[in-house]
Amino acid sequence: MPSPLTHFDAKGRAQMVDVAGKDVTHRVARATGWIRMLPSTLALIESGTATKGDVIGVARVAAIQATKRTADLIPLCHPLPITRVVVDFEIDRSSSAVRCIARVETLGRTGVEMEALTAVQVGLLTVYDMCKAADRGMVIEGVHLLEKRGGKSGDWVAAGEPARRGQRKSSNE
Repeated sequence: MPSPLTHFDAKGRAQMVDVAGKDVTHRVARATGWIRMLPSTLALIESGTATKGDVIGVARVAAIQATKRTADLIPLCHPLPITRVVVDFEIDRSSSAVRCIARVETLGRTGVEMEALTAVQVGLLTVYDMCKAADRGMVIEGVHLLEKRGGKSGDWVAAGEPARRGQRKSSNE
């Protein structure tokens, strides 16, 4: 019986999945995560007075760059022709946190879930890097896939998350 873990061959050795026989389809993935911090750190981000500058702007660019470099970071990921990346950040004063949401798209033979998750992680790590002088106790948490569309396995949406079919606009467009 073959393993459901496609990154291992019949002998249990790591392998890059063969996607040559798959159809090229429009693939979309959305992921999210949060970084919690002291209220004073959040105030620095909101006011734009952090020592290193525009925290959210730099984190957005870092997340986009990370999307394009995912195959360099995750050993068995295929390099993909990314067709679109949208990264949004939301301030949540009630929990003193910043939420990152990444949407990645491609026309390809494999999905972009890892690219969306990588974008979120690197975006949040960049917030940490830019604010660590003010708050070393920040916590990154809740990074997870919200949705994936396209491909042989079909669409998937996280429990409790509304599907965003056809949504093309974002607050940073």
